[in-house]
Amino acid sequence: MSHIAPPAASSSSSSPSTFHFVAGLGAGISGAVLLQPLDLLKTRVQQSGSHSITSAIRDITRSPNVLTAFWRGTVPSALRTGFGSAIYFTSLNTIRQHAATLSQAAAAVTAPTSDGARHSSSLPKLSNTANLVAGAAARAFAGFILMPLTVIKVRYESNLYSYRSITGAARDIYKTERIPGFFAGFGATAARDAPYAGLYVLTYEQFKRRLSSFYNHTLVLSTADHKAGMTGSLSATINFASGALAGATCSFISNPFDAVKTRIQLQPHSYRNMAQASRRMIVEEALPLMKSTPNSYPTRGSEPVPAQIFFPLITRKLLSQLA
Repeated sequence: MSHIAPPAASSSSSSPSTFHFVAGLGAGISGAVLLQPLDLLKTRVQQSGSHSITSAIRDITRSPNVLTAFWRGTVPSALRTGFGSAIYFTSLNTIRQHAATLSQAAAAVTAPTSDGARHSSSLPKLSNTANLVAGAAARAFAGFILMPLTVIKVRYESNLYSYRSITGAARDIYKTERIPGFFAGFGATAARDAPYAGLYVLTYEQFKRRLSSFYNHTLVLSTADHKAGMTGSLSATINFASGALAGATCSFISNPFDAVKTRIQLQPHSYRNMAQASRRMIVEEALPLMKSTPNSYPTRGSEPVPAQIFFPLITRKLLSQLA
């Protein structure tokens, strides 16, 4: 997520939106392909309250081609995550820049640090509230645009449906449920992803600020070295650690909404809406809403943690080549 801010080339202005779109696309596809087995396991576990991760793994390994089985649904997942990340990062960058422009009184935006301390990002810093709103708004917009691909991906990964192809899945959904079928579970998805993205931006920036501050206070620097910018490898390390910590924190909080969303998308006739699905899952299955939480950490939403980490690295590479 672009709460992992790409490094500015020479000023506080952002890189062109094209950079964010291309970097988000590349990062999203990379993360989706890398984590598809975990995403598949998450879908299988959440589709039924009786399945565990180990039983889901056993079911998948019984397939004739185990490798293909674990990467089932990679194409719709890569398309959804790739374009979802591209739209999200571009939207978030635009929102953050407008927020910075409209809040020059320094109440919501703090100018780039000028105390000589090292930081992993040199872009304008938004207030906690601005980060929360920016992340939530960008994620809700991207989630709505990519919702049809999300539904197709979840149905294709599930063993409740015998879809032989992505186009076959799309045709069946349209035939049986028409256009509303492609947006099944959007309410639960928005309730999960928008707050998650907002919290992620907020907690990511806080973790990044704390880790940068910890580095500055624990490392003895010479005057000249202290004024130098943070090295690329150190910045990437701080981004990685901040992203992982923020992702784990926010995934735990938002996992119940993820479980409800998956049920609605897989069994829309049994789980009609968010409120009814939540009540039924709690009454019939005790505490199913936290199932698959551990393997949900790296695959949450349309911008999995690796995409959030790859994004600043790809952006930095693009900027260095054009410098």
